[in-house]
Amino acid sequence: MPERKSKGRPQPVRLLGIETSCDETAAAVVEDGRIIHSNVIASQVELHAPYGGVFPEVAARRHIEVIGPVITQALSQAHIGVSDLDAIAATRGPGLAGSLVIGLNAAKGLALGAGLPLIGVNHLEAHLYSLFLLDETHPVTFPVVCLIVSGGHTEIILMLDHGRYRRLGATLDDAAGEAFDKVARLLGLPYPGGPALERVARNGRAEAYRFPRAWLEGTYDFSFSGLKTAVLRVVRKLQPELKAGLEPPRPGLPIPDLAASFQAAVVDVLVTKAVQAVKEFEATQLFVAGGVSANGALREALRAASPCPVRTPTPDLCTDNAAMVAAAGAARFLAGQRDSMDIDVLPGWTLATLSG
Repeated sequence: MPERKSKGRPQPVRLLGIETSCDETAAAVVEDGRIIHSNVIASQVELHAPYGGVFPEVAARRHIEVIGPVITQALSQAHIGVSDLDAIAATRGPGLAGSLVIGLNAAKGLALGAGLPLIGVNHLEAHLYSLFLLDETHPVTFPVVCLIVSGGHTEIILMLDHGRYRRLGATLDDAAGEAFDKVARLLGLPYPGGPALERVARNGRAEAYRFPRAWLEGTYDFSFSGLKTAVLRVVRKLQPELKAGLEPPRPGLPIPDLAASFQAAVVDVLVTKAVQAVKEFEATQLFVAGGVSANGALREALRAASPCPVRTPTPDLCTDNAAMVAAAGAARFLAGQRDSMDIDVLPGWTLATLSG
């Protein structure tokens, strides 16, 4: 990442990052886009567990309640004040509009009060920059193929350079993480469903059920809704008394086998398409980011199949966090980006629109 220089000497660039795109209220201080001085996350898992997913109004209210203390804690842990920062970066989109507004407005207030630049950050780009917070001994050269897999997004991106992207494909319906959560709920597993399903799958047989793969030949697109329906049909067949497939399953359902077989189907498609893109575009590395990138089966399969090194975030950087927002913001800041105080949130902001 480029450095800012003064009188011939590199000067540190410190950004406060703020993330409120969904149900995590987060703030972090990052230096030079790679050194994490603090990374505070206030989770809302306990609030949304009864709904089996994120309830937007509940998420927005909690952001309002904790955004101040979270920012204060991030600055305190970094042992700096707002006046020691070079800029404020906040997620502008994509995400839940009500949640995004809280973080962006907090960033505007801080930036305006301290006379600091404001940087609006794309949430998906931030996930990619979580990989620049890793060991510097592995420099990045381009092009890089990026697989973003989370609860709200599943995309394959060709990263041509810093700030230059080409979207190769994306899900046509459910994101991979969303499919994990829905199938976990179908199997009676606790929320959040993705990690719970992965744990259960470790004791199951991936070959027990041959669930369908939507290959969508000739594209890098994905579709997981049919796979989710296939699991529902098997559950109904095994336990016909479950009318809509939404009731808790009865004892005797082979949950580990169902979980392992479902997970294998998702991983198979993700790996096949990502590796195909790596080969077609002669990528130097394969980036994997987003909440589902923490899945052990996915990581293992990608490393076994990829002809180039696979770069994955540390577990604390897989899910939504503000360190990645600050890292992406630093790259934008050093490239000369400065946003006005009248920018608004962009709930449907795509990564491809960032390229010139």
